[in-house]
Amino acid sequence: MRIRTTAAAAALIAAGLLAALTACGSGHDEKPASKGTASALSEAEREAARRAAGLPPEPSATARYAFLEALDDIDERISKPGTDEQAVSRGLNQCSSIKSFPDDRDKLVKLTLDRFTIPTLLPDINNADTGGKILDAVHHHLCPDF
Repeated sequence: MRIRTTAAAAALIAAGLLAALTACGSGHDEKPASKGTASALSEAEREAARRAAGLPPEPSATARYAFLEALDDIDERISKPGTDEQAVSRGLNQCSSIKSFPDDRDKLVKLTLDRFTIPTLLPDINNADTGGKILDAVHHHLCPDF
């Protein structure tokens, strides 16, 4: 029981670190990075938290840009101006689902639509085709090794 409790605590800590980590900006939106707990962590600690949470490494500026462009190619409303960080964060979180359910594309498409709030914000494009395109963009640009 103690091992499970310790593992659960470690997972919660990793998730908390991850939440702080994905909330920090890289400057893509021209916003300063927040001064949260992630800034107090070393690069190695941040990467360890990402791995523990099932996330890929932070994407390069080129990969981020390509991902955002891919979303715009699908539908410009998916990543509105000023929401780049949110779109990338959602994409990185979707990578954890790709890692968890690599052989269940239908489930991944549904999770993708929900994660990008397509059913509530853009019901006119809430379909498997859109979900599949977003999923493919996430996989290709943010976590190709998953």
